Amino acid sequence: MKIGLLGTGNMGRILARKLPAAGHEVKVANSRGPDSISGDVLEKGARATTVEDALANVDVVILAMPSTGFEKIRPLIAALPDDTVLIETSNYLPQRDGHNPALEAGQVESEWVQEFFGRPVTKAWNSIGSDSFERKGQPRGTPGRIALPVAADRARDRDIAISLVEDTGFDGYDAGVIADSWRQQPAAPVYCTDLTREEMGRALALAEKDRLPIRRSLAFDVIMERIGTGNMPDADFLVRVGRTLYM
Repeated sequence: MKIGLLGTGNMGRILARKLPAAGHEVKVANSRGPDSISGDVLEKGARATTVEDALANVDVVILAMPSTGFEKIRPLIAALPDDTVLIETSNYLPQRDGHNPALEAGQVESEWVQEFFGRPVTKAWNSIGSDSFERKGQPRGTPGRIALPVAADRARDRDIAISLVEDTGFDGYDAGVIADSWRQQPAAPVYCTDLTREEMGRALALAEKDRLPIRRSLAFDVIMERIGTGNMPDADFLVRVGRTLYM
């Protein structure tokens, strides 16, 4: 598929390597311009370009960026053809992003994103830490393969995103519509807990919306305390935190 990828942070960098390796044609852009994109991001075949070019004549657009950058691309995203699949991977973290009144009041993050851009979105790849995403992908059919939930209101969008998740080394799991995508957001039982397909359905069902902000704050404090000691948390540490606090 032809894919436009916006963002070259932790997740964007990995997607820019995994998707071309699976045979997809990927154009990647960030806010600083194509010359700022390092060679390791492009070594599997992704092409560095401008934001405008990355969004032109593609089947799928992936937003691998925090919502604080959405305003700059709003007109471009709103103008995409209706059949373009728009996948967003963002997670609202108030300590990083500042306070969003609508989300603080309980609106589902991806519903807010849909309203912001005025078009359907698909939620994928937001539920896994970048270290696990980079290191733990496995071929289809591997026992114990990690599963990632995918939510969208349009079945076609969900099916395409699930297929792309599979191409990056993980089982894509149909998590239903965007109204239920809060079940895969930070501090939910499926968030950064590296569950299998067999474990995914029960974990999604166990999510308690009102408890997510409290657990999210607890996890942030635990992780920052670890960082403060000079020990950067790896995937296994984050999974242990997630399974302790979220499940």
